[in-house]
Amino acid sequence: MRIPLSVLDLSPVSAGLGRRRALDDSLELARLAESAGYKRYWMAEHHGSRLFMSSATSLLLARAAEHTSAIRLGAGGVMLPNHSPLMVAEYYGTLATIYGDRFDLGLGRAPGTDPVTASALRRGSGQLNEFSVDVAQLVQYFQPSSVDDFGLAGAEAAALGLSPNPASIRNRILAIPGEGTRVPLWMLGSSLGGAQVAAALGLPFSFASHFAPQNLRNAAATYRANFNAQAPTAQVDRPVFMAGVNVLVAPTRQEANYLFTSYTNWKDGLSRGKNAPLAKPNADLQYDVAQRGLNTTAVVGSAEDVVEYLDGFVEQFRVDELIITSYAWDPQLRRRSYQLLADAWLERE
Repeated sequence: MRIPLSVLDLSPVSAGLGRRRALDDSLELARLAESAGYKRYWMAEHHGSRLFMSSATSLLLARAAEHTSAIRLGAGGVMLPNHSPLMVAEYYGTLATIYGDRFDLGLGRAPGTDPVTASALRRGSGQLNEFSVDVAQLVQYFQPSSVDDFGLAGAEAAALGLSPNPASIRNRILAIPGEGTRVPLWMLGSSLGGAQVAAALGLPFSFASHFAPQNLRNAAATYRANFNAQAPTAQVDRPVFMAGVNVLVAPTRQEANYLFTSYTNWKDGLSRGKNAPLAKPNADLQYDVAQRGLNTTAVVGSAEDVVEYLDGFVEQFRVDELIITSYAWDPQLRRRSYQLLADAWLERE
């Protein structure tokens, strides 16, 4: 039986189609992911990008929840140094309170943006020790509270125009909504640091091999070798390893290579300081999946090409789940890629 497939969406903008279209197409992708049999639909937090519209992930996930019924939804992830753990617990606790046990909370240490924007966002350094403390706080906020924790909160006093007696104010911070929802946490990473934190805290680990394949083998080994199922924060009893893959599927390898030039053109522009939406594909650019090995940032071709690659990838790195990201200028062809992959993957189970 094949391992599950999930979707990682960054809500990319296509040149000439606009930002609203990108957000609407993300909603359509969430619907397709559910109907096609994907296990999860996650959105990644990015800021200040002219390509990615996924800055307010909790808002977009709420929209997706309104238009789906069963697929798991989540942040892949929330960049925790940008946020107070209490506010993250309140946002995702609110989602869980409204829509039930359908949400995952992936946590990352990177800012998800450029240094200038990061300085306007960040409330923490992202250092391993500080990050681990923030994660532990989140775990606590999602736990049920005992009745002894309840007292008068400042919000309640303010709503009534009261000045509470200091002796009556509760002495523990509560995430409301949030407490008792037990939203599952995942650790994200693209280096050994994320693997170390995931292992030490006993959390499932999602590795960003779709853009950092060179670190995949060492990160997986570090995570598995150091996993602590007895940690107070542990949420799984064994290492659970998800890996990201950048995939584009079309009916033929030639078409897939052609469509993928939108991504390669964007990535080349980014390396030269150009921050722009995806352009239309360009037949003058060349991309050939046959030139790529197992340590790759992209898998492009027919469904047969891609499934054959993924089979080898899963076996080599002992992956428990694959999370797929995909780029194409035409949003319909991006969704077609996800559909073709799901059809081929499930057909050969």
